[in-house]
Amino acid sequence: MPKIDVSKVAEILKKNHVDPALLRRVIEEMNIAVQPDNAEDKPPAVKKQFVIVISDPEGRLPKNDFVGWILQLPENDSPATTPDRVFRAAYDFNASKKGRLLPVKTVGEAFENVPAKHFKDADLWVKTKVPVIMLRTDNEIPKE
Repeated sequence: MPKIDVSKVAEILKKNHVDPALLRRVIEEMNIAVQPDNAEDKPPAVKKQFVIVISDPEGRLPKNDFVGWILQLPENDSPATTPDRVFRAAYDFNASKKGRLLPVKTVGEAFENVPAKHFKDADLWVKTKVPVIMLRTDNEIPKE
C-alpha cells in the first residue's frame, strides 16, 4: 500500500473545499496516527566504550596500563606501515589550508583533528579519535 505524506493529504482536502474545522480535526488525527507508538517503551541506549586487550602470556609488557587508538588498514598490508600512513595523513593535512592554520604536531592530535579523507588516502581508517585503555592479560582463564 503506498504511503502519502500528511501535508499532501491536507492539500488535496483543501483543494476539494472541505470544511476548515473538519480539515483541522482530520489532520490532527492523522498526525497523531503517524507518530510512533513505542517512543516511551524503549529504555535509553547504553553508552559504550572501546578497550584494547593485549595478550601478554610471557609478561613482557610493563605492569602499567596503556592507552592507544583503534585503526584499520587493508588486510594484505603490513601493520608495520601504520606509523608511516599516519605521518603521511598528517603531512597531507598540514599542507592543506586548515592544516596550515592549525597544524598537528603529535600522533594524538592527528587522530583527533585530521579529517577521515586524509587517512583514507593513506588506506587507513581511524575507529577511535580519542585514546582508549589497553589492558594486559596472560591469556589464561583461571580455574575455579
